[in-house]
Formats: sequence, structure tokens, C-alpha cells
Amino acid sequence: MIPLTEIFCYIDDFCKFFERKIAENALTSSQKKKRGKPCSMALSEIMTIVIMFHLSHYKTFKDFYLNSVCENYRSAFPSLVSYNRFIELMPNAFMPVLVMIACMRGKKTSRYFIDSTKLPVCHNLRISHHKVFDGIASRGKTSTGWFFGLKLHLVINEYGEIVNFTLTPGNIDDRKVVEQLAKDLKGCLFGDRGYISKNLKNKLKEKGLELITKVKKNMKEQFLDPIQKFFLSKRNVIETVIDQIKNLCTVDHTRHRSPMNAQVNILSGVVAYIFKPKKPSVGFATLNHISEKSMVSM
Repeated sequence: MIPLTEIFCYIDDFCKFFERKIAENALTSSQKKKRGKPCSMALSEIMTIVIMFHLSHYKTFKDFYLNSVCENYRSAFPSLVSYNRFIELMPNAFMPVLVMIACMRGKKTSRYFIDSTKLPVCHNLRISHHKVFDGIASRGKTSTGWFFGLKLHLVINEYGEIVNFTLTPGNIDDRKVVEQLAKDLKGCLFGDRGYISKNLKNKLKEKGLELITKVKKNMKEQFLDPIQKFFLSKRNVIETVIDQIKNLCTVDHTRHRSPMNAQVNILSGVVAYIFKPKKPSVGFATLNHISEKSMVSM
């Protein structure tokens, strides 16, 4: 069951704060007449429905809206609009959802994991005919092959909480966004071999962040203390987080018909993951055993 009341209360409180700040910083006008008819649905209602979709078991938003929201939640949303009208209203949730993610970032713990994943916007056979993301998406290559779309880059802590993220075209090298994602972070950053770069490692070290990756076969072995070895061996926790965002929160699909709504879909999927009470994390029972063992050896 979706905890509708708890999610709506949190989003509604945020929207009240967000709209108040927007009104305080908005440019004032001497004109008394205001253009545009106000929407019958509140911004918090729009955001709640979009996020609820990613917490449901539906694979398409249309089925979720028509068969679940309109049938089972009409009493909770008395000003419900038609499906086509709701699709037109979805872009209004882009900026509030983006700001809300920034307010819900995970805590800084000095141990972080970084990785990226592909978000195809169409099947490879339809690349030449695809027009929706023309000029936005691009061809990229991962360990599983070529794709046409975007990349989602994530940084999480050992508790599975999202510390930072960004979206890029599919052809962007993972190492180019590390400095942006790791801004103001201190401690250790664990990644896969795709992040190997001596120049990047030195730049991050100057800022107090040590980039730790597994080495390639033709590279010298690196010295790591037992704690660093432990967290490097647990790097696959971020792959579990990515799998939950893409599959359980239904972010990974190729049926978008609008770039803006696609971004709202991705961002709301990230928020849905943040709302999950149980997240993949690193178990500390083994870590305590390793710490005791290293102390004995000293």
C-alpha cells in the first residue's frame, strides 16, 4: 500500500514553503489584471500523483492514472482533471521536484559510492526515426553495448541515501561529472574502473576526497587499509540502488513523448526511492570484525 497521507503531508508542507519563497522573490507588477486561469489542482496534488506512480506496481502512467487514481483515489483528489489535462500540468512539477530532491539529500558520512547508468529514450532500431529527444539525447556505450539516450550519475553514502546526482547525454564520459558531483565532499569515494584517472584523482585529493577504484591488470597494485578494502568490496551497493530506481521505481522505459515530462518522470522516480523506508546499505557487522582484526594485528 502507498502511504498516501504521509507523502502528501510532506509534499504539501514543502510546496507551501516553495511557493512562499517564489512569491517573495518574484518580480512585482503594477498591472492588476492577471493572465491565465489558475489550475483546479494544487501543485502538491500533482507532485503526489506523479511520485505515487513510481511507488505503485504500474508500468505505464496512463494505466496508473485512469485505473488507480481515477478509480480508487478520487476522494483524496476531489479536483481531479482528465488524463490529457494532467499530462499538460506535469511540467509544473519539474522545478519543485528538483528543489525537493536537493532538500532531501543524504547526509555526508565521508564514505561514498559513485556510478552511472544508461537511460535509453528509444530502441536502437528506431534511433534514426526518433525526434522527441533530438538535440538532447545522444549515442553512448556501456559494458552492455550501445544505446541512444541519457545517463544518470549517482553518488550515495553507505546507507544507500542519495547525496548527489545529475543527468547528462549518453556520450558524456563518467569522469567529466565527478568533480561536480563530489563538490564539498570529504573522505573516500569508491567507484569502478571507469573512473580511473590520475589527473582526476589528484584534483579530488587536493579537495580532501580520495578516489578509490579497482586497478586494471596492467597497473601496479595499490595499498589500501582494511577499511578501504571493505568498502571497495561493497561498491555493488550502488548498483542495487540504481536497479531499484530504474526497475522498482519505473524510471527506465522508452515511451516518453515530451523531454520535460521525461525529466519529471526521472526526478519523481528519484524522489520515490528517497521515500522508501528501507534502502540498500553496507552491513557493519563485517566491518566491526575487520576493525577488531586489524587492531589485534597492530
